Amino acid sequence: MTISSGEISVTSSCSLARLAPLEAVLFDVDGTLCDSDPIHHLAFREMLQEIGFNGGVPISEQFFVENIAGKHNDDIAVRLFPNDLERGLKFCVDKEAMFRRLAKEELKPIQGLYKLKKWVEDRGLKRAAVTNAPKENAELMISTLGLSDFFEAVIVGDDCEHAKPFPDPYLKALDILKVSKDHTVVFEDSVSGIKAGVAAGMPVVGLMTRNPEHLLMEAKPTFLIKNYEDPKLWAALEELDRLAGVAPAST
Repeated sequence: MTISSGEISVTSSCSLARLAPLEAVLFDVDGTLCDSDPIHHLAFREMLQEIGFNGGVPISEQFFVENIAGKHNDDIAVRLFPNDLERGLKFCVDKEAMFRRLAKEELKPIQGLYKLKKWVEDRGLKRAAVTNAPKENAELMISTLGLSDFFEAVIVGDDCEHAKPFPDPYLKALDILKVSKDHTVVFEDSVSGIKAGVAAGMPVVGLMTRNPEHLLMEAKPTFLIKNYEDPKLWAALEELDRLAGVAPAST
């Protein structure tokens, strides 16, 4: 797929047609339902600086993207504290508490989220949230966004033998919803999340919320969108409606 800096046209590479009829939609949470990465970055930056990590120099956004974003806390602990895993795990627990305090005031939905929510509801599709976030974080974010009644299931990495980028969380979601991977689409914003969805055998629509486009493309999403207002997404969804015989909505 060729992506220009200007308006991006819809191409055959943006098709989700093989999913028809669509049965289910699976969403990551951080960066996919809400733009939470800046809150995570702030919490990590302040807490790491307090303990003198990196000589007291605040971590950069690039460091955050490469070492933290989208990863399970067990993996983050190993990366940040390779010689003291117990300390790393305790640090991550404390950091999540700080994140939750900040998120209650700062959390905002990804643009167009509620438009897509209505589209999913109107078609009676099954849906689940699938995340590497701790359960308490996931439930707080979903509740803050007003989506507690929207999701039929919330699967967290801790529920599975392996978290993302392994496919286990997405395979568990398919099993809980009793749907086929051949009729389910995934929305993700991180490299590890896209890899997990692809490894589970599903097409993944990647969101360019915070992570660099070239890194996301290396994980092999079906296509990338800026947010849920992106014309590429709605062209793909309209194609699914056409193949399923759903009448177009009146404007």
